[in-house]
Amino acid sequence: MRTVRDADGHTYLLVKESTESSLVRDPETGAETHLPNDELESAGGTDPLEAAARAVPEPTRRVLTVARTERALGLLCELRERGPLPVRTVLAEYDLCESDVHGLFTEFRAAGLVAEADVYGERGYELTDAGAAGVDALRD
Repeated sequence: MRTVRDADGHTYLLVKESTESSLVRDPETGAETHLPNDELESAGGTDPLEAAARAVPEPTRRVLTVARTERALGLLCELRERGPLPVRTVLAEYDLCESDVHGLFTEFRAAGLVAEADVYGERGYELTDAGAAGVDALRD
């Protein structure tokens, strides 16, 4: 499978190519249509599988790519359920060592899923809007 781009810059997955037109699929909507070959060009550098992943909303893709374990996903779910949590609470209530907590929150922050928060006068973390949207989509 290859990716192609139309004159407007929209990326499609090439499903089937014939002499005059090609059947293409919009990776975000799944809609298939025939477009003239002379209106398409190769979208070199755009991986077809990454383009296909665009069918999943961006915040959900972020959660899926960052929370690689059930424990990491569970921590995001707990933040969604309980709200902002102080780091001390996370260390006391979950079976995570300090380096695990630091590593998870560093990755979550880099992905824009959590932000530092002052929780009862202590350093803590809360979900960002993107983090909440990503977790909500997985929970529905």
